[in-house]
Amino acid sequence: MSIDWKGVFPAVTTQVREDLSIDVADTQRVVDDLIRDGVTGVIALGTVGENNSLEFDEKVEVLTGIVEAVAGRVPVITGVSEYDVRRASRWAQQAEKIGADGLMLLPPMVYVPQPHELVAHFKGVADSTGLPIMLYNNPPAYRTQITAEVLEALVDVKNIVAVKESAPDSRRFTDVKNACGDRFVLFAGLDDVALEGLYLGAQGWVSGLTNAFPRESVELVNAFQRGDHAKALEIYRWFMPLLHLDAEHDLVQSIKLAEQVMGRGSERVLPPRQPLVGARRAEVIAMVEKAAATRPVLADPVVA
Repeated sequence: MSIDWKGVFPAVTTQVREDLSIDVADTQRVVDDLIRDGVTGVIALGTVGENNSLEFDEKVEVLTGIVEAVAGRVPVITGVSEYDVRRASRWAQQAEKIGADGLMLLPPMVYVPQPHELVAHFKGVADSTGLPIMLYNNPPAYRTQITAEVLEALVDVKNIVAVKESAPDSRRFTDVKNACGDRFVLFAGLDDVALEGLYLGAQGWVSGLTNAFPRESVELVNAFQRGDHAKALEIYRWFMPLLHLDAEHDLVQSIKLAEQVMGRGSERVLPPRQPLVGARRAEVIAMVEKAAATRPVLADPVVA
């Protein structure tokens, strides 16, 4: 299955009102703003989109709104973050009906599977849909490692086409390349290892902090792709204090607070998460304000 996924795919936030109901219109505005700032795809209902805090009907509402707002300008990939194959397949089929362009498939939630169980989970979901699938490897967050052996067992599953690599060890990119060659398109999935991932063969970046600083994220990848490594490093080093937030367990709260500081969204989150408070909140605000005051000079974005 051929795909053309590359560049910067922000894991977009789900905007909520003060009563914690879903604000579809504001979510659509946030997504439209990101596209106008040059991102090349969006991840709906990922970790940053608070997938597991939403009811099924709310997920339908959010994804429908995002697909409508994007209107075919860039690919829309939706997270599939469920306990078992039955639930994951149901959401995959619903996402296909809504008009998503692909799936970002996580390991089973809660239960930590053995390798053969993980293979069975991925194959079961893949068999239920015609959409292309990006597997999501994030051992620190989900306690499951998508090993090279697991990937080798999935080589013949035609609609499993990509891997989002969020392990903090950048050697994983090379290990996957050595094990599977170019069979899977690689995406960097951990913000503070993004440039390393690009150097080691990633075709794109699924990013959290892009929600607050999209133009800088896009230019970082563009600079790398055109061979302007000095500019890519300049942006990366400027960005790194914020990018580290993506590796923390309060990443969703931090990213949404950064959005709010930058006038792009609200810091409100859904339970069990709560907005940042106290010293941590002050720390993140100070980091974002410093980044905003020292941001690198960029050319005007190309509007999609």
